[in-house]
Amino acid sequence: MKFSLFVHLERLNPGQTDESLYREFIALCEIADKGGMHAIWTGEHHGMSFTIAPNPFLSLADLARRTKNVRLGTGTVIAPFWHPIKLAGEAAMTDIITGGRLDIGIARGAYSFEYERLAPGLDAWGAGQRMRELIPAIKGLWQGDYAHESEFWNFPSTTSAPKPVQEPHPPIWVAARDPNSHEFAVANGCNVQVTPLWNGDGEIASLMERFEAACANNPEIKRPKIMLLQHAYVGTDEADLEQAARELSVYYNYFFAWFKNERPIRQGLIETITEAEMTENAIVAPEVMLKNLAVGTADQVIARLKAYEAMGYDEYSFWIDTGMSFERKKASLERFIAEVMPAFAE
Repeated sequence: MKFSLFVHLERLNPGQTDESLYREFIALCEIADKGGMHAIWTGEHHGMSFTIAPNPFLSLADLARRTKNVRLGTGTVIAPFWHPIKLAGEAAMTDIITGGRLDIGIARGAYSFEYERLAPGLDAWGAGQRMRELIPAIKGLWQGDYAHESEFWNFPSTTSAPKPVQEPHPPIWVAARDPNSHEFAVANGCNVQVTPLWNGDGEIASLMERFEAACANNPEIKRPKIMLLQHAYVGTDEADLEQAARELSVYYNYFFAWFKNERPIRQGLIETITEAEMTENAIVAPEVMLKNLAVGTADQVIARLKAYEAMGYDEYSFWIDTGMSFERKKASLERFIAEVMPAFAE
């Protein structure tokens, strides 16, 4: 099983500058590269200080000059916010800039907050349908002289300019959860990204079952890869792990708030969630974080990840967006690289 870093800029309070957050983002990515991680993933979000990522291709192009070995992936671009010609061209240019290190993760998107602002009237179903139309279109554009006429986009014969370095194109990953998404991804020769969020091993096993069922339904397709995206924290002692669990609980409370899109937002920051409100949200309580996420000492995290490897996961992506301080993120990542990854060395 390979290991990657999933990371964004995230603002917790108005006192943090974008410049300082970007410096911290770069520092974590450089640690991942020097530490032998397989890839770095960063995504796309708009108008949200909770996850600052307006265009992942810009960040990946910068990382291409600051790293040597890691693959650089979009985790993920939001399909309904892109025209196929624009996505094909920008991705191809990024593949050239990165020297053929680009992976492209594509999703329908998760936040109605973003749909309201970039595509008013769009819902999750409509976004998913756009993703299903987008992926074959960008493949056609990379092949060249491709015309498209369908529900959402129509254009005459066009060739992506430029074309990507990788043949026939950079690996494409689809963020999948329900069986239909797995089926679409596998049938179209795409790799699969899954995240159980705060849910535990039962959900992780179920996601793998959906993927395996899709592979069985498409025997003519070479088995794609499947990546598990999950929050992790490698701690030093019980007090450290308890603090991490509290921090992750706070993170998921704010994740819920952004997803529900019901609280006031000012200057990109959502209204503060009270301690009482967090206590009421028992499904993401600190004890749930300890039980369901890869939070533990190095030995405990190794044991959990070995179980995921045995299930068949090809890649484990360390989701480091947690609301923790940079110093705590950095220390955990360094322990992960030094103490966890060697247990999986070939």
